[in-house]
Amino acid sequence: MKRLLLTLIALAMMTLSTTAQEAHPKKMMKLFQSVPMTQATLLQEGKAKPFCPECGMMLPMFYKTNHVATLDGKEKQYCSLHCMVADLEHGATLTHKRVVDVTTLKFIPVEEAYYVVGSSKKGTMSMVSKYAFGKEVDAKAFATQYGGDVMRFEGAYGVAKQGFAKESKMIAKKQAMMAKKGAMLYAKKCQATQEKFETTADAKAFVMSHKLCSGLNPKQMQAVGLYLSRR
Repeated sequence: MKRLLLTLIALAMMTLSTTAQEAHPKKMMKLFQSVPMTQATLLQEGKAKPFCPECGMMLPMFYKTNHVATLDGKEKQYCSLHCMVADLEHGATLTHKRVVDVTTLKFIPVEEAYYVVGSSKKGTMSMVSKYAFGKEVDAKAFATQYGGDVMRFEGAYGVAKQGFAKESKMIAKKQAMMAKKGAMLYAKKCQATQEKFETTADAKAFVMSHKLCSGLNPKQMQAVGLYLSRR
């Protein structure tokens, strides 16, 4: 009888635990790079302005590594130094390059920035993190706390370019896998469209503005965008 009572109590506790988890599902882990939408400055224009034009990722989610540059008189805002390098490698002629100051969350010219390269804080689109600061004292304090080397833009750009080929290969493999998941999500949760898209950012902007999909979290929306831009 005692053993039966203990078994019933254990089952009841398991049921309560499961119910609590269902009532309060796990949230996506907040990234160090992330800021609320209200704190993010978006300088590019158009319906796809919240997304990186190279990879399609949400800019406020990776805001502390955002870079921006001018191309043919228009602003392009990237989630990372890696994606700005990607645009340059594709032949873009970029001017007036700027980066987010982690301390103030304001854009500053890259020539004025002090980068901390290789800290323990996770990088964006790169295995080697790169965070910029407007003041050298702030960069040194960050490096003291989280590790990494303090350098100017030329040094950080050199590190990004040196690792670009290897990182791009890894990213392409991951994006291909996500695109396959995106195809399944699209078939299951989205209304069909025959629109063609040049970039993941354009695809995501169209899906969201036309409310084609329901119940997608940011990672799933990225997967759908990758699929639509590649089909």
